Amino acid sequence: MRIAHEKGYAAGPFGQLHYMVRGHGTPLVMVHQCPDSMVQFAPVMEYLAGHGVQAIAVDIPGYGMSDVPDHPPSMAEYSQIVPAIMDHFDLATANLLGHHTGALVVTEAALQFSDRVDKLILNGPLPLTDEERTYFKGVMAAEKTWGIKWDGSHLLDQWNHRKNAQTEWNDIAAFHAHFVHGLLAGETIWYAHEAVMDYKHEDAIARIQQPCLILANTGDAIYAQSQRTHEMRPDFSYAELSGGTIDVIDEQPEQWSAEVAAFLKS
Repeated sequence: MRIAHEKGYAAGPFGQLHYMVRGHGTPLVMVHQCPDSMVQFAPVMEYLAGHGVQAIAVDIPGYGMSDVPDHPPSMAEYSQIVPAIMDHFDLATANLLGHHTGALVVTEAALQFSDRVDKLILNGPLPLTDEERTYFKGVMAAEKTWGIKWDGSHLLDQWNHRKNAQTEWNDIAAFHAHFVHGLLAGETIWYAHEAVMDYKHEDAIARIQQPCLILANTGDAIYAQSQRTHEMRPDFSYAELSGGTIDVIDEQPEQWSAEVAAFLKS
């Protein structure tokens, strides 16, 4: 019988933080992409626990079931969820992993709270050129215009917005699950991407001091940015999964977990 992940709430910078935890051993705090929730890590919790990892996933404030901030937070403010969740579990230090938006959150946490971070895993980092930043800002601006409509057309608009992030998708069940969890953010769905666009990940990456793994997959919509990060920081470890999409954690959970665990044990 599959054992359920333990879930609960911790005090955070904007109210309560919703989390799930599984396993014992090397602590790993994981932060999800947006708009989504910590549900994206559900497929790997059991695998990570099997590798001797205490896997702790947390909902970013305003997403999933964490409390909603009273203003659009900066990336520095979002990063405060990391020491908050560590304090809840009485962890003096921990390893951090972030996927897409989460990669920026844990990067800033590693810079602000460097003495509490052992190792860092960036699964889909986002160093951008000026042209790319302008493009992504234009794409993300759509999130500010979404509102509920009686005919339900807003659901199709948001479905297509996510679908257009990649030319091909592999797992419609995973796509649907993450789409639904993204909807939980409601009218403040744009908060995290606003912080992402205001954050210069390329500058922050240059300042990382902890041992770091760039975890990429060749089918990711921002695979090129992972390669760029590897070029910027050849001293970082690098692991690459073949294929996959933005939802690679669902698509290749065993392989993904193996790469994460191998780095933590290295």
